Formats: sequence, C-alpha cells, structure tokens
Amino acid sequence: MKVLLTGAFGNIGTSALPELVAQGHTVRCLDVPTAVNKRKAARLAQQTEVVWGDLRRHDDAVAALRGQDAVVHLAFVIPRLSATGINSEDQPEFARDVNVGGTLNLLAAMKACPRPPHLLFTSSLHVYGRTSHLPPPRTVVDPVQPVEHYARQKVICEEMIKASGLDWTIFRLGASMPIRLILDPGVFDVPLANRMEYVHSRDVATAIANALRSDRVQGKTWLIGGGPRCQYTYREIAERVLDAFGVGMLPDEAFTTVPFSTDWLDTGESQRVLQFQQRTLQDYVNDVRSALGAKRSVVQLLRPVIRRRLLAVSPYYHQQQIDQPAQALAVQRSAN
Repeated sequence: MKVLLTGAFGNIGTSALPELVAQGHTVRCLDVPTAVNKRKAARLAQQTEVVWGDLRRHDDAVAALRGQDAVVHLAFVIPRLSATGINSEDQPEFARDVNVGGTLNLLAAMKACPRPPHLLFTSSLHVYGRTSHLPPPRTVVDPVQPVEHYARQKVICEEMIKASGLDWTIFRLGASMPIRLILDPGVFDVPLANRMEYVHSRDVATAIANALRSDRVQGKTWLIGGGPRCQYTYREIAERVLDAFGVGMLPDEAFTTVPFSTDWLDTGESQRVLQFQQRTLQDYVNDVRSALGAKRSVVQLLRPVIRRRLLAVSPYYHQQQIDQPAQALAVQRSAN
C-alpha cells in the first residue's frame, strides 16, 4: 500500500515510518523543511520518499496525495514537549491555522482524488477534558469536553473527518512521550495525583500499521493506550522519567494541583483488533537511558544546576516560595 505520512518527523511519525516500511508499505513523508526535520530525513533517505510542504497550502496537499492509497495524518501543533518549540496554547491562532486549516485542506484534496485514500487521523485523550472526578476508565462513548485549544482543535478535526464522506479511522492516543531529554516547564502542569495512561510511540506505530491491514477499523474511533500495565498516577511517571534523565524527582510544591486532561483508557477492543500493546513505561525508561548515553553522566554531574533551573520555571514552586514566608508572618502576627 502507498501511504502518505503527514508530520512524519515528529514524535509518533519517527516511530510510525519504520514500522510501516517493515510491514511492506511504500511511504511518502510530508513535513515542513526545518533543520531538525532535514537531519531526520537524511538518516531515513533510503527507506522513504520525502516531500517538503505545508498542509496550509492546498497545492502542497494535492501534490503529496498523488497516487496514495492511505493517509496517516499526524501533523499537528501540540501544547508541550514539541521539538519545534511552538506551543498551541501560547499561539492558538497559528495552531488553529495549521491544525484545523491544514486538516481542512487535506480533506478537500483527498475528496478531489480520483480514488480518495483512506484516512487515519490521530486524535488525543485530551478531548475528554478534566475527568479526575469520574471513575475510570474513559471509553469511546464518553462525552468530549476539551479545555485546551489543542483538544478543541482535535475535536473540530474529528467532526470534520466524520462529516467528510471519506473512509476514515480515528485514534485517540494516550500519553506518548518523546524519547529524548525533556526539560520543559510543561512537566509541572499535571498534578501528581492525576491518572495517566502511557503508551510507547512504537506501540502506537504498530497500531497504525496494523490498522491499515484491517477491514474492521473503518468508520470507528479507537482508544490507543498501553493497557492496564501502563496505567499510573502522574507521580509514578514523573519519578521514573526524571530519574531516567538523571535529574531525580522534584518537590511536590513544583507541580500544579489543578486537574489535567489525562486519564486511564478502556483499550480492550482496540487491543483485541490491533494487537499493539507490547511495551511498558520501563521500556521507555530504558530507551531514554540508551538515547542519552554518556550525556546522562553529564546531567547527573550538573544535576543541582539543572534542578534549580527547572524549579525556577515552575510558576507553582515560585508561588510557594512567595506564599510560605507570607503565611509564616501572618501566623506570627496572629500569635502576637
């Protein structure tokens, strides 16, 4: 099968590409020509065709689609942890232009094809909103209540796809972190008690590739998470990931207490059909340690400095440092 992979050099794309090739597909990659993406493309030149373009431009979408049997649509501006450094919540209009406008262009170009390809779109568990007050897990039929620009844009795209008249499949992904050193203030935006389901990017890739071979996935929305073995509180994830980086767990006061849009997922049917759940959080930890190599020793050597810098960008920790002396002073005054 000839597959167009949009956002091919992002977190999920760099796992999906080799899996699609391994399963015998011919892959055409579409992404924007950043320096980082060009370096990744150079390493993969023997495996695939690369087309540089921007889905906001109709002509780029038309050219990329020519001759394709399926589209795996990953390209999306995300809230945090993006290699691009662009945050959908800080630049919502730009994000909407890319995410919603780009998807709309893609759908129009697909419908104009002589034989419109099948579309697999990756959405997110963020569409459910804040659900920590509800009993888990989340299911496909649960109502969507998005709170971030990113999640709202995912919901809009889901609705456009369902109304498009095309053959489609939607994946709502669990938390799939990039395998690289993450020193982003976004790590503090999740409360430590929040439920979170991890899924390895390579397991997502397996689900994508297996879906393209299945006649049971079309016209349905599927939850793609790591399964019961990957259901944690955020504290458990943060402790293990920060330790893998060599940074070590940070004080509770550095993390927000406002519920975040993650939860556990009911992936029973997805796993039965797609057979993708192979890895756990420990595999991710091992991958991070391997990717860091000797750099982890440097991180450990600079650990006090890195920890101070991370805490300095946590608004919650900064507020605690302000509040605690003020509270102590208030107690002292009341005692007098």
